[in-house]
Amino acid sequence: MTPGAPEHGPSPRDTAASIVRTLREAGHLAYFAGGCVRDEILGRTPDDYDVATDAVPDRVRSLFRKTAAVGAHFGVVLVKSGGVVVEVATFRADGAYTDARRPDSVRFSSPLEDAQRRDYTVNALFLDPLAPPQHPPGLGPVRGAVIDLVGGLDDLRARRLRAVGDPDQRLTEDHLRALRAVRLASKLGFTIDPPTAAAITRHAAELRGVSRERIGDEIRMILSLPSRAAAITLLTSLALDASALTEPHAPTALARLEALGPGETPFPLALAAWARDRGLARDEAATRADADRWRRALCLSNDETVGLRTILSTRLALESSWARWTIPEKKRAASGPWFAEGLSLYAAESPGPAAEVRDEVDRLSRDGVGLAPRPLVTGEDLIAAGLTPGPRFRSALERIYDAQLAGEVRDRATALELVRGLIV
Repeated sequence: MTPGAPEHGPSPRDTAASIVRTLREAGHLAYFAGGCVRDEILGRTPDDYDVATDAVPDRVRSLFRKTAAVGAHFGVVLVKSGGVVVEVATFRADGAYTDARRPDSVRFSSPLEDAQRRDYTVNALFLDPLAPPQHPPGLGPVRGAVIDLVGGLDDLRARRLRAVGDPDQRLTEDHLRALRAVRLASKLGFTIDPPTAAAITRHAAELRGVSRERIGDEIRMILSLPSRAAAITLLTSLALDASALTEPHAPTALARLEALGPGETPFPLALAAWARDRGLARDEAATRADADRWRRALCLSNDETVGLRTILSTRLALESSWARWTIPEKKRAASGPWFAEGLSLYAAESPGPAAEVRDEVDRLSRDGVGLAPRPLVTGEDLIAAGLTPGPRFRSALERIYDAQLAGEVRDRATALELVRGLIV
């Protein structure tokens, strides 16, 4: 894995190529491997660079000064150079996956067996970065020589995601590969090979056995994609929604999720749009129950859960209560957390009424008072004025602040006088 390039010094690619060169000069095979190869062939900038080699972990550690054996059992060593960290893994073949997540054992092997153990053919390519540039037919130029042992280049040309070997076996080994297929195909704009898609659907129920945290992480990444609506459509078409969300399979149009557009969208807002597209959160009680169920299903953080619940509740309030609220009530709501996202969800459902709310909020923000002005009077002011704290302090301060929001009180002296009348 390679974090972003440092501000100065070699790029992540140059660092990874230097590691390959060191391994080769020491008499070993070494290539770029996995997603970085796929992305370079597609003309994309890889998020990170991984290296695969026939050097065993102890040998890798002996050749580089700064290393960490984070997965020595699986042949993985992190090599740090110039502020960049590169994952260096020994070619391996995997044993059985009894926990449907990791192999029980591994055996160091060859490039062919290493490619054959990987999930999808487009992730099972190697690249020799020290070789002269190539231009694979039907694809863009590549800085190095591609080693394709499983037909990944043909799948890249066809913009197709296909499991390596037997798709049922690949999915049995790690059930989360089903969600990864959705994410990768949607990210790249690929279709899923029909036999692979059929296997995903056959194994969809097995996703229930995967850690909720891992499922939640995949859903976060899927909903962060510009193509999130298409991704969720694909996920649902493969019957993965039931296992991911622990609720019945529900094929449905995604009008709200699509209406959010491809731009950056907060995760709780994307979740809320998906929930509404599935017919959830019809009233306040259902909103609480649905948000709590998704919290458990996706292992949401407290902040994410509050965001989801608040966005859904805000949409409901805008639809049913906004028109009869007072000016102070509207200002308090509009200045509260997640209001903008709740309004965005409302706009995805009811563009006309939402536009009216947006216009009114804009007018209220420019009325000379603002949506959330600094209070003219605080509890400390009342104590300084000689008033004794008591149960009426809070209600009196809230009433005065409402009067301030409504424009009925505009100076501190008047506010203090009114508070005295409410408390004394």
